[in-house]
Amino acid sequence: MTIYDDILQTVPAPSGSDVRVEAVRYDHDGTALEGLLAKDHSVSGPRPAVLVVHDWLGVNDHVRARVTMLARLGYVALGADIYGADVRPSDEEAADVAGGFYQDLPLLRARAFAGFERLREDPDVDHTRIVVMGYCFGGSTALELARAGADLVGAVAFHGGLIVHEPADVDHVRAKLLVLTGGADPMVPDETVAAWQAEMRTRPEIDWQVTTYSGAMHAFAVPGTDAPEMGAQYQERADRRSWQALQAFLGEVFDEEA
Repeated sequence: MTIYDDILQTVPAPSGSDVRVEAVRYDHDGTALEGLLAKDHSVSGPRPAVLVVHDWLGVNDHVRARVTMLARLGYVALGADIYGADVRPSDEEAADVAGGFYQDLPLLRARAFAGFERLREDPDVDHTRIVVMGYCFGGSTALELARAGADLVGAVAFHGGLIVHEPADVDHVRAKLLVLTGGADPMVPDETVAAWQAEMRTRPEIDWQVTTYSGAMHAFAVPGTDAPEMGAQYQERADRRSWQALQAFLGEVFDEEA
């Protein structure tokens, strides 16, 4: 039993399915990366795909749970590795590791692009129907990949840091954007949400939406998080509702491209 069993049970494996999660190695500019690829091997042929970006702890069991859930829903899912195959920081190290990427957004985007390309290479992926999603650090990364102009139909941020650019950096956004944020998240206060929305409005054709969950702190969708004194705490209600919002969003953007 793990802390992720409850969320895994919310998406049961379909009868007759053969969902497997496998470690996959790939590369970015000489740096070895290792992600987790999940798909149903009982199904053949191209299907929609989701790139999942980890929080500041790197590729871990939470990523494994989420890609498993997505594969059970019929998607190919890759848990991308932004840090590097040998970098799995402790709780004490994570802020410094993540901070290094926040301070080097071109590198952050390039590592996300490497995961995107690895996902596109899979023979079971429909190249025209790919969404990126992420948690905390990964939510920020998902939005940065969209800003970089990746050929995505959607990008979803779960309690992601909303990086505001000056001037606005929205010219290359092709994807529809979904931001799922906590109403009590001190790391993403109302003024940051407002500034991000103002940035999106500088290009009216961008399709974006923000959903705020009352009482939800940072990391509300990461089971086991319990540091309210630091502004981070799991909230089952917000986790459940945000996952439902994700499924509705995926259904919409993938159906539009079918």
